[in-house]
Amino acid sequence: MAIIIFILILWYGGLFFQTFFLHRYAAHQTFTMSKFAERVTFVLTWIFQGSSYLSAYGYGIIHRIHHAYADTDKDPHSPKYDKSLFGMMWKTKCIYQDINKEKIVVDDKFLVNVPQWKSFDLFASSMISRVLWGIAYVAFFYFFATAWWQWLLLPVIFLMAPIHGAIINWFAHIYGYVNFNVKDTSKNLLPFDFLMMGEAYHNNHHKHSGNPNFGGVRWYEVDPTYIIMRLLHSFGIIQIKKIRA
Repeated sequence: MAIIIFILILWYGGLFFQTFFLHRYAAHQTFTMSKFAERVTFVLTWIFQGSSYLSAYGYGIIHRIHHAYADTDKDPHSPKYDKSLFGMMWKTKCIYQDINKEKIVVDDKFLVNVPQWKSFDLFASSMISRVLWGIAYVAFFYFFATAWWQWLLLPVIFLMAPIHGAIINWFAHIYGYVNFNVKDTSKNLLPFDFLMMGEAYHNNHHKHSGNPNFGGVRWYEVDPTYIIMRLLHSFGIIQIKKIRA
């Protein structure tokens, strides 16, 4: 039971900071927060993503490029142009790393206000950090695993963030339903998003990328992350931006 609880904490904790911080803040600027709160969120993202930590800078830019060129040959990840899920994710990884390490030139329009903490990212993205997290995960399994099959879940923890990305970037462009006719193949993967904390409302998001609420188009489309954002807004921790008409 301890292993299952551990995985659920990392799944939803890592997913929350991916959609809240990397996606809705770094990429789309749907809310603001103080510099101190931003730095705290950097650290919390590292804690919950662990060995699969993603930089807000690299994620923010590659996601903006995805929206600008969705399902074209310039899209960093598209089932329409990538032959397999693993091929798509490998290409995405390579582009992300090149952006994060500033090895490629990025159009200025994709760089506006993207948060960056170079010294922290250098550590959090390092092989040392990833290996230490890996050792911690193995140690936890060693002490708390009660059946051999639980060890089969260990790779899920190592690759948690890429798995989150793969579910949306691949499956939510192939399966699901649409509320809006858009120029790409984005779909709402789940009618009630209990799995991806609002990320599964991908068609809604591609239609209104600046909307902090990914759900809400139909009565059953509940976005858990947005509910948490409203709570944080009410306490003054973040300030959700007004949606442009």
